[in-house]
Order: sequence, then structure tokens, then C-alpha cells
Amino acid sequence: MARARYKQLVDRLAADIRTGVLAPGTRLPTHRQLATKEGIALVTASRVYAELESMGLISGEIGRGTFVRETAIPPGHGIDQQATAAGVVDLNFNYPALPEQTELLRIALRQLAATGDLEVLLRYQPHAGRLHERAAIARYLGGKGISFEAEQVLIVSGAQHGLAASVMSLLRPGDVVAADALTYSGFKVLAEAQRLELAAIPITDQGPDLDALGKLCRRRRVRAIYTMPTLHNPIGWVMSMSQRERLVAIARRNELLIIEDAAYAFLADNPPPPLTALAPELTVYVSGFSKSVATGLRVGFVAVPVQWVPLVERTIRVTTWNTPTLMTSIVCGWLDDGTVTRLESEKRRDAATRQSMARDVLNGLQYVGHPSSYFLWLPLPDEVRADQVVAALLRANVAVSTAEPFAISDHVPHAIRLALGSVPQEVLRMALHKVRQVVGDYAY
Repeated sequence: MARARYKQLVDRLAADIRTGVLAPGTRLPTHRQLATKEGIALVTASRVYAELESMGLISGEIGRGTFVRETAIPPGHGIDQQATAAGVVDLNFNYPALPEQTELLRIALRQLAATGDLEVLLRYQPHAGRLHERAAIARYLGGKGISFEAEQVLIVSGAQHGLAASVMSLLRPGDVVAADALTYSGFKVLAEAQRLELAAIPITDQGPDLDALGKLCRRRRVRAIYTMPTLHNPIGWVMSMSQRERLVAIARRNELLIIEDAAYAFLADNPPPPLTALAPELTVYVSGFSKSVATGLRVGFVAVPVQWVPLVERTIRVTTWNTPTLMTSIVCGWLDDGTVTRLESEKRRDAATRQSMARDVLNGLQYVGHPSSYFLWLPLPDEVRADQVVAALLRANVAVSTAEPFAISDHVPHAIRLALGSVPQEVLRMALHKVRQVVGDYAY
């Protein structure tokens, strides 16, 4: 049986199990029955079942047969579950923190307690945030060469809430949104919840295939494009200036709304201007301080053209009324005194160190990533299945993600994504050696 056909059969059965077509507890055909049904050799049928069992999808019981196992995703297999078992090194999520940040928070709370009107922090606030705090974020963006008036900035509860508020305000169920074939998993889940149709843009080593995007727009009524031009998650590319100009030209020609996600953009040193600077009339610019400051401080922002402010403000009212004022006060204080800028600089150095470590340990393996990003993408050799690698690493107490949470096309590549920013560097090095060993064991 040709390798491609063998893999197709494994993939088909695995997909049927994961989607519930084959429910947990279903008795599968015997090895001989499967061979007859599929027209394959008995040894190949046994190999198919052995691979499905190694993926944790089926189990063979002596004297009874082969059955579909419960397929709830274990912690670490995908990235939709936050919980990780005790003792497991989490390379699923990035929540980078520097040692001094705890003391920074302690000092900030003392300073806040010593200020004048604490009572105001216990009241409802304007839905888009207090104007002086919106102005602080506008000044911060201005320091990066991104020009917004305070009235164009709306404060939200983290970048994910910013994406949700933007989608709920400006798009409708059934709208077609173009996005990279591998894209941020949080936007994929958001699109499913809001019943948007995601249309996959093929990806290249340097960014989205813009020729394919142009053809898509000629073939379909595309309403918007979701993009991460600076520090793409999970691939890590930074789009060139010429690519950004081409994307903007396509957006203008086809009247596309641009949703620009800049959550990791602070890690790139001197990137080209953001899309919002090139097409301010079309672009929603979304970011936050989860990665640059701390994930527990759920403060983010949406910056939009003036005419869209009331729409987004209404959605903030519907979803959260207003962001927690205590956290916003702390973050905006750190914006004004330069703490955020300093933390961003230190985290760029930290990310570069971790990226260098990963490339050193994984030398010889194929990988994709930016030199100062907190993640790395490992395409696996043709003969290696991502499910097997993830399961083996989980048995070795290392949790990583497959490509599945990031893929919006029918083709899900066999690859794993490593988040480098959530564990101490010495623990990270140990975990990376396990990744290298496991991938090597399956590849050779």
C-alpha cells in the first residue's frame, strides 16, 4: 500500500473519531475485516490500528476487539485547555514574566493606595475608558510612530476581548474573513463563535500569499482580513514594507476591513510601519499588555477610525460595561513612567536568548521562527505524525501543541508549536532536549 494511501486511512479514521462520527466505545472492524474492506494487506491493517492506538484514539482488548477511546484532548495536546498537570513543563502558552515584576506590582499598589481619590476606582467608568487613560495609550503608541487621538483609543479587557469587540461591532454572521492558513487560535475560536466564514490564505516563508488573496477576493465577497504583520503567531514572520503596501492595495481595491493584531509586535526591533499607519481608514488596530507586561493584567486596547468608535464602545458596554479600573490605572501609570517600555526592551532580550537556546538545542531539525519571538514552529518529517510526538512528549512531562488549533484550512500540517516564554531558562533547555530526542526517535 502506498505511503500516501496508508496515511490517508489513518487520517480519515482519526478524524472520524475526533469529530464523533465514531463515538467513544464503538467496536471497530477486526484487523482482517478492515483489510478486506479497504483492500489492503493484513499487516498494513494492523499497522493502521497500531498507529491509532499510539495516538491514544483506540484500544485493543484481548478477546473482545478494538474500541474507540474517549478522545477528550489531554492537557497539552491542543491549546484550548489552560490546565497542565503538576510536574509538566508547559510549552503550550506564553506568559513571559521577569523576576522583578512581582516587586513592581507591589510598589504600584502602594503608590495607588497613597493617591487621592481611591473611591472612584469602585465606580462604573466610561465604557471606552477614562479619557486621560486613553490619552496615555495614545502617547505610548505615538512613541512607536503610530498616531491616534485619545478619542480613537478604546480600552478593553485584553487583546482577545479587543478582537471580540471589533468582530462583534463591525462584522456580521456569515461574513467571509480572509486569514492565514495557520493563524492565531484565539481568532479561529472567535470566528466560530460569531459564525464567520474563515477563508484560508496560503502561507509562504515570508508571509501570506498575496496573489492568492487577490484571487480569493475576485472569486468571493470577502468582507475583512485578519492579519498579524509583525511577529505572526505561530510562524513568527515580520512582513516586509512591500508586502504591507500590496496587502493595503488589495484591501482598498476590494473594500476590506483590516483587523491588525499586534499582540506580539513589541518583540520586533524596528519593524516596518503597521498597516494602520498605511491605511488608517480601513484598519482596526488591536493589542494589549498581556505579553509585554503580564497576562494577569487584562488590559488591552482597540484603536479605530473615529466613525467606528461608537460601534465598538457599544459592544464594550454589552460585554464588560467597562474594564477593571484598578488594573487600567496600574498599566497606564507604567506607561507614563516608562516601565512598560523598559519591560518590552527586557523581554525582547529575554526572547532572543530563549530563541537562541532553542536553535542551539534543536540544531539539525527544521524549524521556523523569528530571532526574538517567544515561539518556534517545528514542521515534522513526512514520516512523523504530530499526534504521536505530542503524546510521547506528554509522557515525558512536556506539553506542546499540534498545528490543529492554528489551522483553518482542510490541510492540517504535521508540526508542533513551542511556546518558549513561560518557564525558567534552565527548565526550558531541559524540555527542548526532550523535544529533540522525541522527534529524533520518530524520525529515524
